[in-house]
Amino acid sequence: MFLPEFGLNQHPQRDALYAELHSRPFQVIPCPARITHIALLSSREERQAQFQHLQNLHQRYGVEPPQEEVSCYEKTFGALRVRRETHMEFTTYTFINLQACEEVCPFDYTGISPLPEGWLAALPGQVVAAFHIALEAARTSVEEDLQLVRPYFEGKRLVGSSPQQGSARVWGSFQLHRDGFGRFMVLNHSMSDSQLGRLTQRLMEIETYRLMSQLSLQLAREISPQLFDMDQQLAVITQALTENQGVDERAILADLTDMAARIEAFRARSTFRFSATSAYHQLVLTRLEELREDELSGHLTIKEFMTRRLTPAVQTCRSVGERLEDLSRRIDRASDMMRTRVELSIQHQNQTLLSSMDKRSQVQLMMQHTVEGLSVVAISYYLVGLLKYLIDALYDSGVAFNKSLVIGAMIPLVLVAVWLSVRRIHHHFMALADKQQAGPKQD
Repeated sequence: MFLPEFGLNQHPQRDALYAELHSRPFQVIPCPARITHIALLSSREERQAQFQHLQNLHQRYGVEPPQEEVSCYEKTFGALRVRRETHMEFTTYTFINLQACEEVCPFDYTGISPLPEGWLAALPGQVVAAFHIALEAARTSVEEDLQLVRPYFEGKRLVGSSPQQGSARVWGSFQLHRDGFGRFMVLNHSMSDSQLGRLTQRLMEIETYRLMSQLSLQLAREISPQLFDMDQQLAVITQALTENQGVDERAILADLTDMAARIEAFRARSTFRFSATSAYHQLVLTRLEELREDELSGHLTIKEFMTRRLTPAVQTCRSVGERLEDLSRRIDRASDMMRTRVELSIQHQNQTLLSSMDKRSQVQLMMQHTVEGLSVVAISYYLVGLLKYLIDALYDSGVAFNKSLVIGAMIPLVLVAVWLSVRRIHHHFMALADKQQAGPKQD
């Protein structure tokens, strides 16, 4: 690389970024030719098995097989050209038979006719798109096309257009035929091999992306009735909350939780599929614009057909996706309302409980004061009894005094002393409790 010579630091992905634009080049296809295009949904394991199956095809033809899988691989085996492209969730195979036999029906001898027997049947993956394209030189006028083309499509209604300002004429039915494949016929008027390759590539992408975009339609149809039922159930719950007539908060919250779980399950199943549908649909519209079609003999063009048939299906999927998101938000709001109601109810219960506890505390405090008064009397009684023994001892030892008067005078003094001691102990513990309570607030 020349950049390091100038002391410039090259980004590690610079070469890959340049190569990405050329990883899927347009093909150069001569006319006449027979083409078969197949798109298969593939898991990672199936994609690896497909690559090994492609290596097996090389071995059958006695050709050195590829050792490393790439996003786009192309190989020619005599008159058969094979192109394999890997995409995010599917793999495409394009088989081009360069030996077109004009003596037979163009769809009897197709792009897969030269393949070894049994090779195609063993190809891993689920087929989504499979169709033949017959490339022929235009030898008739537009008016004579229908008489020539219609028998090849088994009498099915045709869609026709003249892309690239009349350089070719394209006919197709967008339906499956008795061999299980779709069919297109391209009558080349003045296109070069490169232009014909680009036109063919666009047709293959339109049909493939069209089918891939419709994969979510069945899922949308399955989900839609259940969304309607949940919408009605949510409306009933909301109305009950509005009227506030003896609702069971726990039961309603359980119903909302169940609906939220079901919505999340639907979203897990559909989010990727609906997003892919939107992306594939946009690719179809882009390829249709690139065709630059003109109408043929009053037939629907490919763009008109797609706009009429495909767009409503995509809109259905988009609508179901939007309903999922809207219902999810409404359930969340209703759940928040219910949680608020439950929290307010709990707070009211707590206030009632605290009020009851306060009353009980007051009663306990009054009882405590009573007990303290009785305790003072009891302690004073026992203390006077002890002091009486001391007075008796002094009196018996010969000390002269009025024993009854001393004991009587001592009783109120003891009562006061005991009461003051109890009050001091009480105030000490109260101050200690206040200090412990004030400690965390200061921290």
